[in-house]
Amino acid sequence: MDYSDYEFLKVETVDRVATLTLNRPDSLNAITSRMHHEIEQIWIDLAADRDVNVILLTGAGRAFCAGGDVKGMAAGALVGGGPGGDRFNRGPITAANGRRIVENMLDVEQPIIGAINGDAIGLGATLALLCDITVVSEKARFADTHVKVGVVAGDGGAVIWPLLIGPHRAKEFLMRGNFMTGAEAGRIGMVNYAVPPDQVMTRSRELAQELADGPTWAIRWSKLSVNKWLKQQANLILDASLAYEMMTFKTEDHKEAVKAFVEKRKPNFVKSSGE
Repeated sequence: MDYSDYEFLKVETVDRVATLTLNRPDSLNAITSRMHHEIEQIWIDLAADRDVNVILLTGAGRAFCAGGDVKGMAAGALVGGGPGGDRFNRGPITAANGRRIVENMLDVEQPIIGAINGDAIGLGATLALLCDITVVSEKARFADTHVKVGVVAGDGGAVIWPLLIGPHRAKEFLMRGNFMTGAEAGRIGMVNYAVPPDQVMTRSRELAQELADGPTWAIRWSKLSVNKWLKQQANLILDASLAYEMMTFKTEDHKEAVKAFVEKRKPNFVKSSGE
């Protein structure tokens, strides 16, 4: 399959393992509007690729993914499409786009190995944690920082974090936007393996090749059986969390948060019970 029209994603397939790389290293792989649309579509294309038995997801450079491009939010770039007529210039990012990333990822039959080479923040953390097996750098940091920019963790964080670490821990991390190291994520069972940084790709490729060489349909359908549970939770939570997220994009708190980020200062949030 031809993946040449992807600008911010790179796919390389060797021995039935497709290495999918988030590829904006100069921006810590922060997700722009176009990149968001690409991430929605890539799961459909990879699922249909007969040369792919396993997908290995990683990030270029020193980060896995810094989440949404906050500077782009401040400039309004995440709520509009870019120029041109290709299939990734689809206009504003909506709740439906957020839902499609999660649903399309959960629908992929091939196993997805997350090689989390560096920080996984916001939507980046969601992408990492939705992988079937996660191998993370001990020094990488995980956080869902939506609240830090004044919005709800709507694009999957409210779905996957409670399933992995329980509702109490999840609510604290989602409400405070705090960071944990890959080593801590391994200790509490949020990820499968926490290893030294230089071992992330080696261990991930070993796991990916083992699955690629294994009994294809037994592996795929075992995964899909468990994913029925994940999809049930997504169906229960995702529409509500995305709706709340879209609402918070309209608040003064969000506007102040992204402005403060760009100006490198502490935000001054509205001190009231609502807007």
